[in-house]
Amino acid sequence: MTVGMLVDSEMSDRELVRNLRAGVNTGEMMPENMLWHTWVELSRRGMPEANVLFIGALRSLHGRRVMSGSNLSTHDGSVDEHRLSHDAMLGDLWKAYKRCIRNNRTGPASEILKEIEIRLEH
Repeated sequence: MTVGMLVDSEMSDRELVRNLRAGVNTGEMMPENMLWHTWVELSRRGMPEANVLFIGALRSLHGRRVMSGSNLSTHDGSVDEHRLSHDAMLGDLWKAYKRCIRNNRTGPASEILKEIEIRLEH
């Protein structure tokens, strides 16, 4: 199965980094989808800061989700995007993280986020 990218591969590194830092607004889709796809593209390009930027953006977004009254979408428009990862375990962690977010389970998602961070450090 092929998984399409949500980011334009023609975007410059600078534009992709700006997307991560700005907290991409994806409208009806989970913003986490865009963060993941941006990270995949930056990693593919060999950007050394990709992991740190991704985790920072994801932590910021997660913090917004934890606050009551957050209006962030929980619609997962890219259910197979975990397959874009070069690391199957990381892909599985990502899939579990998104499942928690879709079900408004931010506590367990926070624990998975820690595991993702550890995985990206190695």
